[in-house]
Amino acid sequence: MGMGSGSGMGMGMGRLMRNSEEDVPKVKITKELLFRIGRYYLPYWPRLILMILAIFVISSLGLVGPLLTRNIIDKALPEMNMSLLAYLTVISFGATVLGGLISVGENYLNIWVSKHIIFDIKNKMYNHLQYMSLRFFSITKTGDIISRLNNDVSGIERVFSGTVIQILQHTATLVLTATTLVLMNWKLAILALIIPPLFIYPTKRVGQTRWRLATKTQEKLAELNTIVHETLNISGAMLIKICTREKYEYKRFQGINRDIIGLQIRESIVGRWFRMVISSFSQLGPNLIFFYGGYLFIQGEVTIGDIVAFATLLNRLYGPVAHLSGIHIEIARSMALFERIFEYLDMEHEIKDQPKAIAIPTIQGKIEFENVHFSYTEDQTTLKNINFTIEPGQVTALVGLSGSGKTTITYLISRLYQPNGGDIKIDGISIADITLESLRSQIGIVTQDTYVFNASVKENLRYSKAEATDEELVKACEIANIHSFITDLPEGYDTIVGERGMRLSGGEKQRLSIARAVLKDPRILIFDEATSSLDSMSEVLIQDAIEPLLEGRTSIVIAHRLSTIMAADQILVLEDGEIMESGTHEQLVSHGGLYESLCEKQFRYKKPSVS
Repeated sequence: MGMGSGSGMGMGMGRLMRNSEEDVPKVKITKELLFRIGRYYLPYWPRLILMILAIFVISSLGLVGPLLTRNIIDKALPEMNMSLLAYLTVISFGATVLGGLISVGENYLNIWVSKHIIFDIKNKMYNHLQYMSLRFFSITKTGDIISRLNNDVSGIERVFSGTVIQILQHTATLVLTATTLVLMNWKLAILALIIPPLFIYPTKRVGQTRWRLATKTQEKLAELNTIVHETLNISGAMLIKICTREKYEYKRFQGINRDIIGLQIRESIVGRWFRMVISSFSQLGPNLIFFYGGYLFIQGEVTIGDIVAFATLLNRLYGPVAHLSGIHIEIARSMALFERIFEYLDMEHEIKDQPKAIAIPTIQGKIEFENVHFSYTEDQTTLKNINFTIEPGQVTALVGLSGSGKTTITYLISRLYQPNGGDIKIDGISIADITLESLRSQIGIVTQDTYVFNASVKENLRYSKAEATDEELVKACEIANIHSFITDLPEGYDTIVGERGMRLSGGEKQRLSIARAVLKDPRILIFDEATSSLDSMSEVLIQDAIEPLLEGRTSIVIAHRLSTIMAADQILVLEDGEIMESGTHEQLVSHGGLYESLCEKQFRYKKPSVS
């Protein structure tokens, strides 16, 4: 029975080791990577030096007990000297207490430094992600971003809180203990030092396996985060209920969760096999010391105290070796996490300030597109050879079928995307030469996909202007025709709007978004289907309200309402990413081209008959 069990376990371990060699990335712990990780310690170097000093003191004090035990056995007890026995006992106990007190201080410094390093990494990563382009967020799963920011960064904390310090602790203990053993008896020391090299081979094999399992585990955790994010937000939960997909989503979650548990169990089992091997080798050492030490005692070369002290110090020799081997595995495991974190941190910001970018003062609002080309992907062009000029204060309407490039033009103006060719100028200055903050601070955008935070109405409004007064909030809301609605809410402007504004209707969220843009008081206004979610009465009221607002400001309007388009100073008609026609409503209708066709199909417009 025992034989069969052992064979099965052996086969399982062999299978696991063979699998580890298939498509497993080598554990590449390079100097560059170690230096990069080490740089996070630089701001805290004074505390790190104190920790290192404390570690060497603690390791030195740990030798006192075994060495005094030798004197107790060889001198105090044979001589029946109670004074010496009491003295040695007190000194040994005092060294233990002192080492414990210093250890408490060292642990505090260790925790303080590691927590602040994780604080720095999370801040750096979050700040880096804030400046990634919209392209990055459009192709990256939110769950993966959250997983790297939370799970991966938290996963590397033990590298700073435990691994690095343990390396220092065990290295100091190993060096001091090995030196002491050699000084006590070089013959026994050589015998004791034969065992540690036997730990190296299994350490390497286990490290490769845990690397692979850790990488797969983090990928699965990212998938799980994505499912949670997509299905447990208010919009996702509503869609699931409407489509009765609760059972499907549960099975999907359960499947990935089961995969994660399986990977974690396998990773844990690999560690258990390794600890079993280490434990077996560790027990071999003391037995050899007692056997060979007994022989040397019979020969008169060592004392009983020497043998006992030697056997006691072996724990301080093999213990650090076993832990250092385990630390190597933890480092290999953590490299997978560092790799994922640094992958994000090393991503270039596609859109960023040029070295000599200028912060422009208040602009007039002249916009020029000069031979602009843009594509979201390499194989599909979105905009081709776009040329137009909008004078300050003009209202320009963008018209075209869905996918013709209207919204993309507005994204390019605010540099949410970077054109592949050509140039965009504001007041004669290329927007590539303007700082992003000064450019976007003078542009207000209201989109059809209105986003509001799960916060109060007041907090949502002030997101565009943090220092806005209550009077400014009221004025902006009156312009957007939402003030009376807000005052009728249970807590007025302090009412919480709910997740993604679920306590508001689509039209109310739209008007809140318009009020937020009005509060910003921008020089350029972009309305992307801004009134598409409103009923006819609300639309008329808002159109009347924003007319004075548009005076003196450059406005770009994407609308499906003919009344909005007809009021524009200029209409640009797009098809397949190209401007096919431009002019006023009357001019374009009189030409009888694409614009007139769109008006007839989309707006059911009938050209006035000529009498």
